[in-house]
Amino acid sequence: MGNIRVRFAPSPTGSPHIGNIRTAIYDWLLARHVGGTFILRIEDTDRNRYVPGSLEEILESLRWLGLKWDEGPEVGGQYGPYLQSERLDLYAKYAQQLLDEGKAYRCFCTSERLAELRKEQEARKQATGYDRLCLSLTPNEIEQREGLPYVLRFKAPETGQTRFEDIVRGEIAFENNLLDDFVIIKSDGYPTYQFANVVDDHLMEITHVIRGDEWISSTPKHLLEYEAFGWQPPKFAHASSILGSDRSRLAKRHGSVAFLEYREKGFLPEALLNFVALLGWSPGEDREVFPPDELIARFTLEGLVKNAAIFDVQKLEWMNGVYIRQAPLDRIANLCLPYLQEVGLVSKSPSPEQLEYVRKIVALEHERLKVLSEIVELTRFFFEGEPEYEENGRKKWLDQAYVPDLLRRLIERMQGLSDWTHDGIEEAVRQVGEEMGLSGGQVIHPIRVAATGRTVGPGLFESMAVLGKDRVLARLNRTLALISEVQVD
Repeated sequence: MGNIRVRFAPSPTGSPHIGNIRTAIYDWLLARHVGGTFILRIEDTDRNRYVPGSLEEILESLRWLGLKWDEGPEVGGQYGPYLQSERLDLYAKYAQQLLDEGKAYRCFCTSERLAELRKEQEARKQATGYDRLCLSLTPNEIEQREGLPYVLRFKAPETGQTRFEDIVRGEIAFENNLLDDFVIIKSDGYPTYQFANVVDDHLMEITHVIRGDEWISSTPKHLLEYEAFGWQPPKFAHASSILGSDRSRLAKRHGSVAFLEYREKGFLPEALLNFVALLGWSPGEDREVFPPDELIARFTLEGLVKNAAIFDVQKLEWMNGVYIRQAPLDRIANLCLPYLQEVGLVSKSPSPEQLEYVRKIVALEHERLKVLSEIVELTRFFFEGEPEYEENGRKKWLDQAYVPDLLRRLIERMQGLSDWTHDGIEEAVRQVGEEMGLSGGQVIHPIRVAATGRTVGPGLFESMAVLGKDRVLARLNRTLALISEVQVD
């Protein structure tokens, strides 16, 4: 397929979100699939909307996902610089060329006049757009306005059509008379997105532009600029919209957040990569779990679909759970550790014994975790000296008349138990139950509440083995004392 060159060109105007990152994923997958080049370019020319720290957040998001760029900030490349704010001379040069050739012109209209013009057009139910007032200015009139702020506008054709073949949607045509003379250089000297991205895509020899379908309406403007310069445009692929579960625009209420928040919540990067890749792309197979190497092997632009993708948090959590279960236990234990440390359940400088204890605990919940942050509430009882009893469990099981006797017998049996393993504990518990003529449930449920405070959780005998003999005996004695005190009262 030749040397395919694609670019991810985010603006540092806030935290990256799912839509931004999906574009980066598609660019990266295509480049890796065909042995092409994945370029990161930062479009930081909108100084009014620039948000400090957002560039670092963009870079960190890509790093976390494993989307290593071949050219761009930090790694360089022969087509740099890769920050648009460092390329202003280039934009000025090409804007001057359009100005000299009569394909662009100076516009001195104030923001107040433009706002009034728009208001009048809307009142008359006309299409909004610039009325070309400054197009007819003579050189003398322009000279008289020297010193006044102005923008450069591209002179769009008033007749004909601009057509292009979109890889996803086929042929798309726009009537040129619906395009107004858009701004290419702002009054502060910075280029607009509509201009800078065309200049950069040409100079960086970009072969394919992948972006969301909200950019379809901008494509004729870009194509007219390519034509004005006599440049060959890249191929375009406009990916489908991403909607929330209610089919409205994706928002925070649907679970869409700043991208790195998914890391904070405990999603694995390979799960996010897999999930987001499927938001608008079909691998052509009736399966949904594709590790990175399989995504690369199967990805093609022809697999992009027209229909809107639905962002389903529950599906993401399910997929993350699949990846957690497939991951090595040591990796998951290490990733869970910061969550336990943050709430003070594990010290900031844990001993080898503490780390091993955490590993054993995570092993019990490895199969149940959907996101890593769940580890705190799922395992809190392992760390607390005196876990709180669930109210329902206490009433249903600890208030039974036979429970004090059960606990006394069990404590006595366990004090002399030397085989503190799953099997040894199970044998002791079942023997006590048989001696008292109790069913398995009558024995296990109150013991679970006494030892863990919970009515559900990992296997009781596994949990008791990990808790250790001293902790379990202390909790059983505490429970016995509490319920005996209540019954005496």
